Amino acid sequence: MRDYITIGSSPSGVNCASFGDDNYHSRSRIECRAFINQITRVMGRPPKNAKLGIKTFAHDFGNYVEVVCFYDTNDEVATKYAFDVESSEALEYWDDIAVDELKQLGFDAFA
Repeated sequence: MRDYITIGSSPSGVNCASFGDDNYHSRSRIECRAFINQITRVMGRPPKNAKLGIKTFAHDFGNYVEVVCFYDTNDEVATKYAFDVESSEALEYWDDIAVDELKQLGFDAFA
């Protein structure tokens, strides 16, 4: 069965685009993409039957986005990858490559 686990919109130890900020939707998608790139660098490419993506969630005040890991619950390797990503302490802060990626896009405040 297909399921997903929410990872977050950025590393847990950093400031990120906040719901309601100017240009929230474009900024948050850029951060999510940088976070997916970092997750792949740190944790490796997702195995077969797992995929990192950006998912939109409904909220009373509008939609917000987060990185999720889709996985097949019948695949132990895919399930382990998803939960390892979700619990990884190595993803608490932006790595240097993500900081550079965000700076190139004008996101100095999030470094």
